[in-house]
Amino acid sequence: MKTRSRVITGSVLAAALATTAVPAAWGSPAHHTPTRQNRSPSGAVYVQTDNTAGNAVVRYNRGSFGTLTGAISYPTGGKGGVLGGSQVDHLASEKSLVRQGDHLYAVNAGSNTITNFKITGSGLVREQVINSGGSFPVSIAASGRAVYVLNARDGGSIQGYLSLGGKLIKIDQWHHELGFDPQASPEFTSTPAELSLTPDGRDLIVATKGDGSSFETFRVGLSGWLTGGRVVTQLAGRVPFGFDFDRFGRVVATEAGTNSVATFALRRDGSLGLLDRESTDQQATCWVVVRDGVAYVSNAGSATVTSYRIGRNGTITPLQTVSTDAGTVDAAVSQDGRNLYVQTGAAGMVDEFMINSNGSLSRIGSVTVPQAAGGEGIVAE
Repeated sequence: MKTRSRVITGSVLAAALATTAVPAAWGSPAHHTPTRQNRSPSGAVYVQTDNTAGNAVVRYNRGSFGTLTGAISYPTGGKGGVLGGSQVDHLASEKSLVRQGDHLYAVNAGSNTITNFKITGSGLVREQVINSGGSFPVSIAASGRAVYVLNARDGGSIQGYLSLGGKLIKIDQWHHELGFDPQASPEFTSTPAELSLTPDGRDLIVATKGDGSSFETFRVGLSGWLTGGRVVTQLAGRVPFGFDFDRFGRVVATEAGTNSVATFALRRDGSLGLLDRESTDQQATCWVVVRDGVAYVSNAGSATVTSYRIGRNGTITPLQTVSTDAGTVDAAVSQDGRNLYVQTGAAGMVDEFMINSNGSLSRIGSVTVPQAAGGEGIVAE
């Protein structure tokens, strides 16, 4: 296996281990009054526990104003896993739980499998547990009939699947070795963090974190095959971690090495061109979700979420910083755009926020997810 040189980032994500809460004064702007109160949200929120004794997805109902009630746990049939050096973020990844149509896909990092759930009116039905094609799956991407999983260990790999009749069919030819250093340490700073398909489904992008400190882009052929060679966008020392796309298809990414958020344009050749970059002035900036022109960024070491307005030309304008419970990790916005749900991994909680009309946040509550300390993976309907 090809081994590439590793950017040394041993202390880069050390702040992620910190669980010190910030002052409560770091909340919603005092001058702003929430304006989205008179409604009754519907749907559910799904949270992955990543428990090493037995992974599960916990389903919550979205109640009045978006608060969560009625936890029901659905075992995945696999086990969670813990990367070496991690504490509040055992997978050190984004998009470990993904919805595609009426199916929900979860990684079982400790079992090297992924679980395929059918979403029904009465809850989740486990339809399939299938091999991930590698070691320690951490992230899933799905578009149309194609599903891809990112395996973090043993140098990293991508495995592709075809979704037919609700079942996943593993395609051996859709396997791609990434060739990272399998001995890089600590694992949670060195293994790849996320893969995601572009909104048009033409490209698959991988964020490498410390080993490589780059984005790697693969062109997706008509059959789902990753065609041609990968295109590497080097971001030395910046440690790209989580990313999402805005409504114009631009990449909005966190850079854990410098605790910053950046926007990029995807060029025709597959490389990423920097548009803007802004420091969060927080610690362990690792996860991001974008909705309605606003990026919500999780800072694990500071126990905060920072939000930014993303302009039409990719400019980044600071909006707000709010406090969370300790160990701020993955997050999801509800489909109606009215609520943000943030996993806080120190105690396995989900913090609930209302998204106000200007994109700012107002906290409305929290729930403790059973046996989910250190877990990552959240989807909101």
